[in-house]
Amino acid sequence: MARPMGAVRLRKGNAICLVLGTGLIIFILVFLFGSPSAVTTIPIAGASIHHLSPPTFPYLKKPSGAKSTKPPPVVRYNLNDVTVTSDPMGNRESILILTPLARFYPEYWENLLKLTYPHDLITIGFIIPKNKEGNQATAELQKAITKTQKQDPVQDRFKSIIILRQDFDPVILSQNEAVRHKLENQKARRASMARARNSLLFTTLGPTTSWVLWMDADIVETPPTLIQDLAAHDKPILTPNCFQRFTNDKGQPDERGYDYNNWQDSETAQKLGDTLGADDILLEGYAELPTYRTLMVYMTAESQDVQWEVPLDGVGGCALMVKAQVHRDGAMFPPFVFYHLIETEGFAKMAKRLGWQSYGLPNYRVRSFEPSRGRSSGEC
Repeated sequence: MARPMGAVRLRKGNAICLVLGTGLIIFILVFLFGSPSAVTTIPIAGASIHHLSPPTFPYLKKPSGAKSTKPPPVVRYNLNDVTVTSDPMGNRESILILTPLARFYPEYWENLLKLTYPHDLITIGFIIPKNKEGNQATAELQKAITKTQKQDPVQDRFKSIIILRQDFDPVILSQNEAVRHKLENQKARRASMARARNSLLFTTLGPTTSWVLWMDADIVETPPTLIQDLAAHDKPILTPNCFQRFTNDKGQPDERGYDYNNWQDSETAQKLGDTLGADDILLEGYAELPTYRTLMVYMTAESQDVQWEVPLDGVGGCALMVKAQVHRDGAMFPPFVFYHLIETEGFAKMAKRLGWQSYGLPNYRVRSFEPSRGRSSGEC
C-alpha cells in the first residue's frame, strides 16, 4: 500500500513544481524585459533617448533610481532631406546658435528671448573657459537658462541648450580690451578662439541642423527677425554689420564700427602677405600692418537698403549666419596660419577654397555691448 501512495504523492509534487517553475520563469522574463511602472516615463516628442545621441533633440535624464541606459540605437539620417531654404520658418528648419562665452551679459540672453524665430527649432551651444571668470559666467548663464526653460512660457523655451567647458586654458587671461587687442597677443588669442569655436561646432552640429548662427557673447541688440532676415538672402555665409553704441566727446549718444574683420581684400594686402613669413598673419586695425582693405564698417550708408549685399573675403564672428552644409563640407576656423589668416578670417578663406562665397550686409546692423555700461568682452 505504501508504494502506490508514494507514487501518487510524487505525481502531485511534480505538478506543483511545474506550476511554480513556470511562474518563476514568467516572473524572470517580466523582470528582465518589462518596464516597472515606478520608472516608466511618458515619451516626449523630440527628446533623445540616450545621452550619446546626436545633439539634435533635448536629452531627458532618467529619474533617480532608474536602470542605466542601454547603448543608443543605430539611427539612419538622410542629409539629403535636410532643407536649407530662404524660408526656414515655413519649412521648420533647425537653427544652431553658437556662442563662445567668457563673460555673461543678461542683455545678450534677453535679446535671444526676443527672437521671433520659433524657439522649439533653436538649439543654443556655449563654450566657456575653465577659469575663475568662466566659473562665474557659467553660474550666471545656468541661472538664466533655468528660469527660461523651467519657469517662462513654453513658447519662450528653446529646443535644447548645451554648455561646454574648454579642455584647454585660455592663452590671454585678462578680459581687458586693451590687453586682448595688443598686436603681439593676436596670433595666440585668435588661435585659442579658433580652437574653442571648432570644439563647440564639432560637438553640437547635429544631423538635422540646417543653419548655424555664430553670435558673440556681447551682442546685445539685434532685430527680433534676425534669423529670418539673414536666411532670406539664401547665402552660404552672411554677416550683418556690427556696431557699438557709445557716448562721444560732446556727451552725445553715437555709434562706431566694431567688427573690423569683415572686409574685401586689396592688392596692397596681397603684396604685403608675399613679404611675410609662412607663420605670420595679417590683421586689421593696426598701423604696423597697412592693408588698405575695404572694411564693411565703412561701407554703411543711410540711403542704402538694408538688403544690400556685398561679397567679402574676410568675416568676423559677431553675428555670422552659415549654412550647415558649409561646415559639413569641412570649412572650420583654422587655429593655424592659413594664407596669412586665422580664425574667422581664415574660415572665410577656407570656405572660399571649398567653393562657398561670403557676403555682408553693410546696412543691416547688430550692436555690441555699450562700454559705458561696463567693459565688453566680445571676441570680434
